[in-house]
This record gives sequence, structure tokens and C-alpha cells, in this order.
Amino acid sequence: MELEVRHLRALCAIADTGSLHRAARHLGVAQPSLSTQLRRIEQELGGPLFLRAHTGCRPTPLGRLVLSRARPLLGEMHLLVVEARAAAAGGAELRVGSTASKALAGWLRRLRAHGQNPTLHMNVSANALLRMVLDGQLDVAFVHEVEGCPLRIPPELRLRVLVEREPQCVSLPVDHPAAAKPEVDLSDLAGDRWMIDPTVDGEWDAVQRMFRAADVSPHVLHGDYHTADALVATGEVVTVCQPTRTPRPDMAVRRLKGDPLGVRLLVAARTETALAGVYPALEEAYGEVARQAPAYRDWLDRAPHGTARLGARPVPDGPHRPPSPALP
Repeated sequence: MELEVRHLRALCAIADTGSLHRAARHLGVAQPSLSTQLRRIEQELGGPLFLRAHTGCRPTPLGRLVLSRARPLLGEMHLLVVEARAAAAGGAELRVGSTASKALAGWLRRLRAHGQNPTLHMNVSANALLRMVLDGQLDVAFVHEVEGCPLRIPPELRLRVLVEREPQCVSLPVDHPAAAKPEVDLSDLAGDRWMIDPTVDGEWDAVQRMFRAADVSPHVLHGDYHTADALVATGEVVTVCQPTRTPRPDMAVRRLKGDPLGVRLLVAARTETALAGVYPALEEAYGEVARQAPAYRDWLDRAPHGTARLGARPVPDGPHRPPSPALP
């Protein structure tokens, strides 16, 4: 049997839902059929990918390895289909760049609904995306600026602030003792292993400052956030995550007490006209996912007026651009 995209999609569904029954329902197939498919995949790959128990399915070490490779492949396959359909339609492309965000799917869907033809370029480096906009390789970029680590924003670009300060959360195993509380003190996670992606502009520096301010020194692993999700689900690590992150049966998302880590969300283009053409759709998409995330929705409901305002406020040009506030 050759491994196919549908097999990878099945594995991710099992990992995301935590059970064969829920995964089968999500995929629209019968559970016995999915169980048979999983056995064949495991035979092909040489070992069990999930531990089955009455509480559900948890990835084995081999399963975590396969999932860490499968998720990016599925993302690339989806992007291939989107770009191929756009090319076949013959419309002018809107070249969109972005760092990771749950709002992306809704944003692209709204742009297409308004007759635009977006293609997507993902990059963990906000600075790289801004440079691509300046160089004409992208038309617009949606990026985040980690608090205390200002981006290198070319003065020629036009910017709008989507959210002045988005508080970052923590994802942890659902059975972690700290997950019983609506917000987590960093001291409760001092004995855990953390996984941080050092390739995200400014993030590692900001996390180190956060640890120093809280007087904790946890063990830190470096890795991408797809891998981190798989390790969080099995209790291996905890990790920083966006507040719009959707909880899973095996993973909880909690606020950090005092909101010690934040980012500013920015949209960049070479002209105000380009910004005006994409911003309303992004604002709608972000508002939608923000209200669907329990931890973030509660924070927004209690936040002082304007703290997490969604709005098309332009950013001043050049050296007058206000810096993000630094962490202690």
C-alpha cells in the first residue's frame, strides 16, 4: 500500500479528535472502515501510531513523528489546490503573506467572496514577509510584532494595526493540574518542559524576558509549533500559543496570569489602496475566530475599553512609528 494524502488526513483527524469514533464522524466514514485503514497505515509504516485506550487514542512516538511531517504536507497540498484553482480561473492574483493565524482561512474566504483571487505565502519570519512586500514579491502581509522586539519595518510601507496588544496564552495537556484553573501562573509551569520556536522573530527573546521577570528557569526545547502541538497532547511539553488557538480533547488553552506576553498584529502593503482592499475582510475574520476561542472571548469581555480594540488605525510613518512596550 502506498501512503496517500487521504491517509495523512485520517491520521491528523484521529490525533485532533482523540478517538476513532469522533475522527470517523469528522471524516464522514464508518468507524470500522477507519480502523481498518489505520491498521494498514501502521503496517506500511512499520509500527503502531496510536495507543488505544477506553479514554481515546494518543499518538505513540512514531505517531508523533509522522504527524509532525503530515501536517505541513497537508497544508502545502491545500495551498497547491487553492493556487491551481486560482490560476485556472484566470483572475489576477492577490499575493498574501502571513505568519500563522487562525483568521487566515476566514480572511481568504472573504477575499474570494469579494471577487479577489488570493494566493498565500506562509513564513514564521515577519521581517522576511515585510521585506517581500517592499520588494514587490507580495502585495500585502499580515504579521505579528512580539512585544519588546520591534520589527524592522521599511519606512516605505503603509501599515494598519489590527490589534494593539493580543495577549499570548499557553497550551498544555488537558490533564495537567494547572489546566483546572482559568488562568495559569508561570510558577505552576516552572517544572515543565517548554517548547519554543526560535525562528519566530523576537519570540525566544521575549519568552526569556518573561521567565526572568517571573523568576523561573524551566527547561526549554526548540522546535516548530506543529511538533509542539503533538508533544503537548502527549504531556511532553507546554508551549506559548495564540489566544485564538482552539482547544482539543487532549489539549487545553489557558491565559497566563497577568498577561506577561503580547504581540501587536499589523497589516502591511505598499499603498493605502492595497490596505483598504483587504483590511475589512481580515477584521471580520479575526473577530470571528476571537469570539470562538473561550479563553480569548472571556478576556475580551473583561478587558478595559480599547485594550484589544479591533480597528483600522494607521501607523505613523518612519521614525514616528510608536514602538511596542517592552517587557520588564
